[in-house]
Amino acid sequence: MADFNEFEEQNAVVFKNKALLRQAFTHRSYINENKSAGLGHNERLEFLGDAVLELVVTEYLYGIYPDKTEGELTSFRSALVNTNTISRVAGNLYMDDYLLLSRGEAKDTGRARQYILANTFEAVIGAIYLDQGYAIAQSFIEKNLFPLQKEMVEMGLWQDSKSLFQEKAQDIASVTPTYKTVKETGPDHDKYFTVAVYLGSEMIAEGKGRSKQEAEQEAARHALEEKRWN
Repeated sequence: MADFNEFEEQNAVVFKNKALLRQAFTHRSYINENKSAGLGHNERLEFLGDAVLELVVTEYLYGIYPDKTEGELTSFRSALVNTNTISRVAGNLYMDDYLLLSRGEAKDTGRARQYILANTFEAVIGAIYLDQGYAIAQSFIEKNLFPLQKEMVEMGLWQDSKSLFQEKAQDIASVTPTYKTVKETGPDHDKYFTVAVYLGSEMIAEGKGRSKQEAEQEAARHALEEKRWN
């Protein structure tokens, strides 16, 4: 089993309740294969951590961009808390080394692993909040996530891909894009969506996300790349 003391040392967060940290890294699939381990999975912690993350990021953006509109702040926040960004941060923190997964899930890579890492990052935030309080959770997020904000602004990664693709499609092809949900997976509380974007009857690209909105944004981003309109 992973040495969670090492994770604590690397991140300067010493848990009073060590079981809470272990739970943050425990995927539901691990519980299914190890029912006698006496562990709980991390989905409730993920739910809590997601709310803490959104509040911390919203407060931060509100403070550093006093002249930005609500729409711009929402775009910045979406870019900072989406699956791509927070799974990247989780990777930087070597969270992959501590995951407790089933043998099947452990073999998955690519997008599936990104989702797991993003969920784990949120679960760790939830665990820190319960064990250490809001200020420490805020500090953890500030240290690991906020440095990416400047890069996102400079590279335009915060832009609303869906709006940009619609603008380009109407200007260049005189067509308004349409989106169709082609697949839903996972339980009701933890669904993943696959959405396709079309120009007329032609499917241009697909995207995946933990909400239809996130999947549509990814589909539009891929469509911009496919059409070389970005």
